[in-house]
Amino acid sequence: MSKLNIADAALKLGVSKEAIHNRIRRGSLDCVVEDGVKYVILKASSQTAKITAKKRVTSATKTSPHVDSKYYKFLEQQNERLQLKVEVLEGETRDLRDQKEQMLISEREKIEQIYKDKDEQLKNILNAISSNFLLNSPSTQPQTQEPLEVEIEEEVIVEEKLISLKKYLKKQNLSEKKVKKINKRFKKIAKKDKRVISVGKKLYLDLAKHDYSDLL
Repeated sequence: MSKLNIADAALKLGVSKEAIHNRIRRGSLDCVVEDGVKYVILKASSQTAKITAKKRVTSATKTSPHVDSKYYKFLEQQNERLQLKVEVLEGETRDLRDQKEQMLISEREKIEQIYKDKDEQLKNILNAISSNFLLNSPSTQPQTQEPLEVEIEEEVIVEEKLISLKKYLKKQNLSEKKVKKINKRFKKIAKKDKRVISVGKKLYLDLAKHDYSDLL
């Protein structure tokens, strides 16, 4: 048994001064007052309890080597699994990037081809316009105007007696695809089939004399 002041008792038991005062009020610690100074009476059992508590704390903070080994092994396994997942994701990312680049290259080639085709069509149109201008120029062909008038007059006469293929197909309410197919068929046999009358670039039908159902 020992007698200590409040500060020394707190240091001895490893607690604060307020904790010592609280224990005195609760009666868990004995105390005496001498010359106006309060002293705490510490019994051997209190000191033993303090030492035992320290040992328990110390033993609780220590872990066995066997437990540490299992824990580290578990962490290593988790790390390997995560590494494998990262490698798989990186591979998928590379594949997606390669596919994207290939798609961009393909689209660029398509666009370049479209512009190339358009340029070629524009050149053909300009050449055709230039050729028609030269052919219809008064300086190169002074007699072009007269045959042109005759051709127009012939078309007017023909349209009064016959019906153009374009008007005929329009009245049939056919699909655009079907109309293109029939036009192609008529143009192909226009020179061979006497039922089809060709005037310039136009085709005419004589519905009063002929039947064209086999060509539709």
